[in-house]
Amino acid sequence: MQPFVKMHGLGNDFVVLDARTNPLGLDARAVRAIADRKTGVGCDQLIAIEPSDTADAFMRIWNADGEEVEACGNATRCIGALLIAGAGRNDVTVETLAGILTASAAADGEVAVDMGATRLSALDIPLARDLDTLHVPVTVHGQTLDGVAVNVGNPHIVFFVPDAEAVDPSHLGPAIEHDPMFPRRVNVSFASVGADGVIRLRVWERGVGVTRACGTAACASIVAATRRGLAQRKAQVRLDGGTLAMEWREDGHVMMTGPVALSFTGLLPANLLSPLPEA
Repeated sequence: MQPFVKMHGLGNDFVVLDARTNPLGLDARAVRAIADRKTGVGCDQLIAIEPSDTADAFMRIWNADGEEVEACGNATRCIGALLIAGAGRNDVTVETLAGILTASAAADGEVAVDMGATRLSALDIPLARDLDTLHVPVTVHGQTLDGVAVNVGNPHIVFFVPDAEAVDPSHLGPAIEHDPMFPRRVNVSFASVGADGVIRLRVWERGVGVTRACGTAACASIVAATRRGLAQRKAQVRLDGGTLAMEWREDGHVMMTGPVALSFTGLLPANLLSPLPEA
């Protein structure tokens, strides 16, 4: 039996496994079994905390579809909170496939994360063609949308719409995620900026679907809105699950501050941890 912690950041939920002492052998099918909301524990992402030679811990991330991915902002806050509590310090470093991130204790139990520098070239997203990432045309269901592409450790495309509340991400999201423009697929966001400067964001997450919150999408949205002249470098981003405080600093790094929550703990049975036989 393997202990786990179920956590979430604004409803973006995770099953967290501590593999710093005992390595875990997980394949994509085992990840999907754990993430299944009817027959497993259920989560948007499965997170393994592993040893690191260069940071306090390495955070390995799988989406619910079993694909390993580079970055997850809400998960970084959650893992940061666990590491901060364990280390008895206010700041910890978290190694990811996207680089080393710093998590810090903030007011009212929230956690701030330096998500690192954004990447804005077509090669870095990556895109299938060399385009200006400020205006990336994507044709879906007979309409052409003008998006802003941003890499915040993982690929994002942000579309600005009159009212994000009126958009159903599940209608356009799947087709855009798999559009040939994005060879590694893409996270899809629909954003609108209110008169108060707050960015309203709805997200279709690569390999997951519609999520109540996505930290890297919030990062991408503040970068995209600033580049389009629609928002200031510092703004609130309101997702379905709640609000994050965002800042795109002059040095290119994106700061994200928001809450974390522990849902419950439990034990995973061996059959969910073991690679499942091929059907």
